[in-house]
Amino acid sequence: MARFQDVLLLLGQLNYTWTNTESLLIHMIAGLAVSDKETAIVIFLTLNTPRARIDLVERLAKMQKTPPQCRAEVLDATKRLSEEARLRNKYNHCIYSFDPDSGRGITQSMRIFEGRDDIKYGKIEELDDREVERIRQSIRTLVKINQNFWRITEKYGFPR
Repeated sequence: MARFQDVLLLLGQLNYTWTNTESLLIHMIAGLAVSDKETAIVIFLTLNTPRARIDLVERLAKMQKTPPQCRAEVLDATKRLSEEARLRNKYNHCIYSFDPDSGRGITQSMRIFEGRDDIKYGKIEELDDREVERIRQSIRTLVKINQNFWRITEKYGFPR
């Protein structure tokens, strides 16, 4: 059970770190759209998926009025955030099973994978030490992305 508790704590940390970092897109929206923070919050909350929020920030960054260096920095940060979204999404859309005797854990995906002629669902994966390390690494990466968004906010004078 200790392993189960450790994994749950780690997944909570992953979700906290993700949510905290994703919320910094508010500052990117406010700065790139030349808006105030309150308006950017309304826009952020109106878009109901992380993908939609990231898409908006990327599109704003690609506008001609955005200085090239700022564009490059924002796009690099959103690209890295999108890459981390895969792992976070995996663990938010699965069922967990832990064997109390062995401590072995598995995840079962709650997604449908559609092929040309069939569908598959419920992909089962081991929640082993290697996978736990991937979660830890994702948390470390999200912390760096978070710091980068703050650096961009400061550097370009985006609303705080």
